Amino acid sequence: MSESLETPLSKVKRGPNRANYDKAKALDIIDASLMCHIAQVKDGQAFVTPTCHWREGDYFYWHAHSKARNVKGPIDEPQKVCINISLLDGLVMARSAMHHSVNYRSVTLFGVPELIEDKDEKVRQFKIFLDKVSPGRWEQLRPINDNEIKATGLVRIKIEEASVKFRDEPPIDDPDDNNWPVWAGVIPLERSWGSPQTDPIQQEEYLPATPPNAF
Repeated sequence: MSESLETPLSKVKRGPNRANYDKAKALDIIDASLMCHIAQVKDGQAFVTPTCHWREGDYFYWHAHSKARNVKGPIDEPQKVCINISLLDGLVMARSAMHHSVNYRSVTLFGVPELIEDKDEKVRQFKIFLDKVSPGRWEQLRPINDNEIKATGLVRIKIEEASVKFRDEPPIDDPDDNNWPVWAGVIPLERSWGSPQTDPIQQEEYLPATPPNAF
């Protein structure tokens, strides 16, 4: 049985029938997504910052400029951040406006960020991140230098307090509306990358035989 991530803070109050606290489900959604939104409070003001993320084991990582709010803020004033990841899977088209919805998968995590300062560990994590974005690309790149490592802040939280919410079903109309003469159902969202667009300053002799892989 998978570990539960439910705590008093992560327990879903609105729509608890769609909630789940299974750690394995949360990890699947984290790994299937590339971007998250990090919410934090600074001097009484709430801020939400979009950024890319990745995971290794039980830890959720993100990076930014070393002085960026979503890296520096929670370290200077240790406090929990709230992180949300959402994946839209389809439009749910009902027979009434009220019952239109979306199919989706979502994870909300809580934790106090931990700053990673060890140079070798930072480089190792940057490689893990880039391998998520484009598998195998790290080895092809100009090696990262000390200035870049220093300028990039790296933080993580342990994945131990979170909730999952999802919807994966057809429309739920009022029974009296079931014979209303309008199409109803789900329009799935299909994701795919387009054709790579070469940097216009790229010189022909340096072009690889095949384009890079993408997340």
